[in-house]
Amino acid sequence: MRAAGTAAEPVAVTGIGLVTAAGHSAKETWDEVTSARAPRGVGRPEELRDLPCDFMYTVDGLDMEAALGRSTLLLDRFAQLAVVAAREAVADARLDPGSWDATRVAVVVGTAHGGLRYYDEQQAVLSGRGARRVAPKVAPLSVNNNAASGVCRDLGARGPSLAVSTACASGTDAIGTALGMLRAGRCDIAVAGGAESLVSRLVFASTSQMRALSTRVDDPAGACRPFDADRDGFVVGEGAGLLVLERAEHARARGATVRARLAGYGSSNDAFSPVAPDESGAGIELALRSALADAGVAPADIGHVNAHGTSTVLNDLVESAALHRVLGDGPLVTSTKAMTGHALGAAGGIEAALTALALESRLVPPTVNLRRPDPRVPVQVVAGAARPARLDAAASTSLGFGGHNAVLVLTRA
Repeated sequence: MRAAGTAAEPVAVTGIGLVTAAGHSAKETWDEVTSARAPRGVGRPEELRDLPCDFMYTVDGLDMEAALGRSTLLLDRFAQLAVVAAREAVADARLDPGSWDATRVAVVVGTAHGGLRYYDEQQAVLSGRGARRVAPKVAPLSVNNNAASGVCRDLGARGPSLAVSTACASGTDAIGTALGMLRAGRCDIAVAGGAESLVSRLVFASTSQMRALSTRVDDPAGACRPFDADRDGFVVGEGAGLLVLERAEHARARGATVRARLAGYGSSNDAFSPVAPDESGAGIELALRSALADAGVAPADIGHVNAHGTSTVLNDLVESAALHRVLGDGPLVTSTKAMTGHALGAAGGIEAALTALALESRLVPPTVNLRRPDPRVPVQVVAGAARPARLDAAASTSLGFGGHNAVLVLTRA
């Protein structure tokens, strides 16, 4: 599958951490995503009351104070979710933060909006109660690096630390950035992925005005329907997905269990519009071809794609056409957003984790809520039930506002 001398050695995925509307752990999320049950995580936060889209996928039933203690006071909710996912990923990798070389551990967390939720809360305090009632921690909690720095503090990681923000491609770009760090020898271990928790009346109202959000207020659980002929927009989700990545030599030396291998990464920009994808699909095609070349993997080797698949009319058409041009009819394509929601900057981290789990289990999750497939979508979209498949290589794709495109190629361990 790999042509000699054409690509760098893959890095090992040794730990997976997930906190999503589908489950509070990687196992819970995977079991739910592959179950073909109706989405369970859709709620109506009070902050969204009376808006054209008043619903989103939420992580319910997780007691952050019990999980994180007083450190919750220094973390916006998106950062809290990141810390919970990072802890799971590190435990899954059987790493002990008390004994590793902390200077060789990197943390890279992507987010689109960062701490906007806390910012909005305090803006309301300023407007309603005055400047003297505003909390002094608005600046450190609202910045995009709150998750990356929070994970570093929690794990005691003192190596390179970055916050990546490329809209809905952020989580994928964060993992790709960590891949480059590991290959360059800047670290031995990287905790990388994405986190997001956006509950903002202003952003929801604005995005509704763009006609990007579904307005199926009478059927919120059925509103997110990627690749369906009746799709009318995406549904926001919150969550975090983080991977523990290691240089292959480091993983071998400590006898780590390798869940999957991260083999390649590609990125591009449409240079077209701040919000709409280039209808030619040239940008996502470039990112996909770049990731394949970086991995030394042929298009015919890709057996599965966890697509960006937002449930917006144009995105699904542009993305699926580009996938078909590059990969043909072979791959089993799915969008897991109907179970997790579109978690924006966290989406790439969540979906990379689900792609690794698909390779490990050789099972492709179904695209839930796909009832009337759009005949203009040219790829083979899995629907109805999870499908067993002999998978050796898979891709996870992300497209973001501002024309950002990012693709990861993973291979079976």
